[in-house]
Amino acid sequence: MPSTDSHPQGTVHRRTARPLPTTLWLPAPDQPNAKPTPGTVLPGWAIEKIRTDFTHRPGQAPAPLLKLSIRDTDPGMDARTPVVTYAEGAPSRLSMLLAELHPDALPAPADTLAGGAVSEMPGAMEEGWPGFFHRAHRLLPTDGLLLLATRQRRDNGILTDPLGSLIACARTAGFRYLQHIIVAHAHPADDRLIPAPPADASPGVAHSDLIVLSVIDHNG
Repeated sequence: MPSTDSHPQGTVHRRTARPLPTTLWLPAPDQPNAKPTPGTVLPGWAIEKIRTDFTHRPGQAPAPLLKLSIRDTDPGMDARTPVVTYAEGAPSRLSMLLAELHPDALPAPADTLAGGAVSEMPGAMEEGWPGFFHRAHRLLPTDGLLLLATRQRRDNGILTDPLGSLIACARTAGFRYLQHIIVAHAHPADDRLIPAPPADASPGVAHSDLIVLSVIDHNG
């Protein structure tokens, strides 16, 4: 008996990848401190929104948020990285990291993310960004979140975007890319946005980027 095909001839079924969601965050119109302080990436209102949107889960105590302010990736970076902990109530297991990557710590376009020779230092022992992502992956539990906050900078007069390289590096370490949030450096006023760029931002930078990554199963 000849076989039958349930699909009409000429019909091709393709799986199309769903685009990852991009969200725009704006400060409240009456927010008095819309700018981040010099040396940081995110303004205070954005940190509070992270705590509201990510640390509070139905039926669970708010998760603690550990913020790392990364200003360089030279050997021994962990010992020099300032850390701030946001927590409510009794301490609980760490499940969320926010890493602020100051633009000065990002690699120049001609550099690699490795930050040096790494052939003899695999995984978490690597220097630079590869080592950071591996260490963060080991620190967080399965489904734990790593949030990366950074912004563009000018190199030779051209704005450079570090997100592609950073996300690729995070995926290699075992993270899944979930979401891109744009933190606008502007005040909403009626139907307009009034620019409010950080004092230490490169000319032309109007927003910071917040990337949400999830830990893939450690046993997967």
